[in-house]
This record gives sequence, C-alpha cells and structure tokens, in this order.
Amino acid sequence: MQYLTHGYDLNPSEILKSAMFTQDHNQMVIVKDIELYSMCEHHMLSFFGKAHIAYIPNGQIVGLSKIPRIVDAFARRLQVQERLTDQIKNCINDTLNPHGVAVVIEAQHMCNTNETINNDKNIKIHINSNFNNNWTFCNLV
Repeated sequence: MQYLTHGYDLNPSEILKSAMFTQDHNQMVIVKDIELYSMCEHHMLSFFGKAHIAYIPNGQIVGLSKIPRIVDAFARRLQVQERLTDQIKNCINDTLNPHGVAVVIEAQHMCNTNETINNDKNIKIHINSNFNNNWTFCNLV
C-alpha cells in the first residue's frame, strides 16, 4: 500500500521547479501517452490508463521528463479521476504560469469494470483545460 500511495510524500510543484528554464517559446508543448496507475478512493480498486498533457509556455518551459513525474506524484494517491485531472492542470498552471494548459486522462476503472457485465473496454475520459480552443489540442492527442 505504501508504494501505491507514495505520491503523498512528493511535492509535484517542486518536481517541476527542479527543471524549469527560461525560454522564449510560444508553441504548444505536448506530452502524450503517459502511463498512469492510481487507486479509487471510494472502492480501493485500481484505475489505470494514459494522460495527455499540453501547455503553451509563457517564458518558462520544463524538462519533458518532469511532466510524467508529476502525473505519477498525483496518481500515487487515493484519487478520483476528475480531481487527478484538476490537480495536474492546476500544478502546471500555478508553477509555470503558461498561456494555457490542457489535461486529458483516459482510464479504465476496475471498480466500474467489476460492476459492468461483459464490458472490459469501459474507459472513462476526463478533460480539463483553460485553452481558448480545445479542438486544436484534442485533434493532436
């Protein structure tokens, strides 16, 4: 259980700050297909899937390996997918102060799969974005 919840011991904002660089770059940065594993706080069963994250820098960029690390830091806590999406977006937004952030999580929930007869492809998608136009991001992921 300690491994599944080690995210409580991590500070995701500090993870990002450890590899922030000043850079005049204003194109969308996308990190796709980030594997995530978490545990539903309601049922104590796992959910897993992929996260896709984009941000438009505003003078600061971050080392790309740090994006999957913050996903893991938040995912390795007792979670619900909606809050996980919000926490990732808010961390990037508050730390990097970008022009926009978008997070999409596609996940399969064992609590839902166990309750659904003959449905092993039950995937829940949650999008959280402060982009003015989500279509550009959604078309790229």
